[in-house]
Amino acid sequence: MVGFVTLFGITLRNSIMLISHYQHLVNVEGHSWSLDTATLGAKERLAPILMTALVTGLGLLPLALQAGEPGNEVEGPIAIVILGGLFTSTVLNLLILPTLALRFGRFDRNAGEEVGH
Repeated sequence: MVGFVTLFGITLRNSIMLISHYQHLVNVEGHSWSLDTATLGAKERLAPILMTALVTGLGLLPLALQAGEPGNEVEGPIAIVILGGLFTSTVLNLLILPTLALRFGRFDRNAGEEVGH
């Protein structure tokens, strides 16, 4: 359960980072919401998302490799769950989330101006 909670936090952080970057591209940089903007946002957030997964994965790799050793009965399986989930969530964040955002996302340049008036 601890592994899933950890994985959920990392995945949610990466998703929020990508969606907020889409908002930045539309509201601040003036891009129109399109396939090109979704692709640009995913490309620009590729390095931060991969670095989050890579740093976490490298920290957990020794535990996962020694999962069957005495003393690692709890930490080893948790590390394996998190590593597998990190890989899956990173792929989903970079492929599925932009597709879903493109289909269902509504990023409007004028939304921020209406709030101020």
